[in-house]
Amino acid sequence: MNAPQAVLQKSGMEACQDHVGTNPGPSLPQPPTFDNPVDARLHLKQRLAGAFRLFSKMGFDEGVAGHITARDPEFPDTFWVNPFGVHFSQITVSNLIRVDHHGNVIEGSQPVNAAAFAIHSQIHMERPDVIAAAHTHSPYGRAWSTIGRPLGIITQDSCAFYKDHAVYDDFGGVVVELDEGKRVAKALGPMKAAILQNHGLLTVGDTVDAAAWWYIAMERCCQVQLLAEAAAKDKDLITISDAAATQAYSIVGSAFAGWFQFQPLYARILKEQPDFLN
Repeated sequence: MNAPQAVLQKSGMEACQDHVGTNPGPSLPQPPTFDNPVDARLHLKQRLAGAFRLFSKMGFDEGVAGHITARDPEFPDTFWVNPFGVHFSQITVSNLIRVDHHGNVIEGSQPVNAAAFAIHSQIHMERPDVIAAAHTHSPYGRAWSTIGRPLGIITQDSCAFYKDHAVYDDFGGVVVELDEGKRVAKALGPMKAAILQNHGLLTVGDTVDAAAWWYIAMERCCQVQLLAEAAAKDKDLITISDAAATQAYSIVGSAFAGWFQFQPLYARILKEQPDFLN
């Protein structure tokens, strides 16, 4: 998303291919393209339903809190989201709902989470490059959010968020007002992730796959950071240099890398819980 200026001038796919190696062989797969919005919409909804199942499997659900949204390919001023009050483990393609930026349900018969509308509508309006956005109350993200500072760049995995995540430090209670949604979107800026202080994590992507992967990756980075700081006690953690972080970001932090790393997880949940396609 907001790559450092010194980042290598290669596409995410090229950088990932370099990371795989130089031996001749098949090239990496790429995100699919579609000739019509009907096929594009079905693909998007399948990915969205699969992401909810993965989030449930990983323990990112907390009651009725949390949402992932995906901009409709034909009507970009609307987005698909989970119906309010349905557990992540019960989300299917057919029970997703589509709402507009004013909170009106366009398709579906169930209500939308007010917080999902307040936050995601503003992000989708402010960021035309964003196709999907994810926010839940996952445990390690919530724990790290109470500290009120960005992730330390202390592992190769955290380099995916090097200079590409923000901290929103203006928690004003449960987000149900558009004004706070606008402030969240402003804090996010051009970046792919934000730590919502005293609240949790938020990630965005140019595909559902990327947004979901960034959320999974950021939650794990929060877990590692908490473990490392607890182990280090009063000692300083060893951080990665700017040069090394920039190089790693070009490989693990690109939009393509986010999409690509989600593919094995999607294949796993599809094999285990194929009913989400219904």
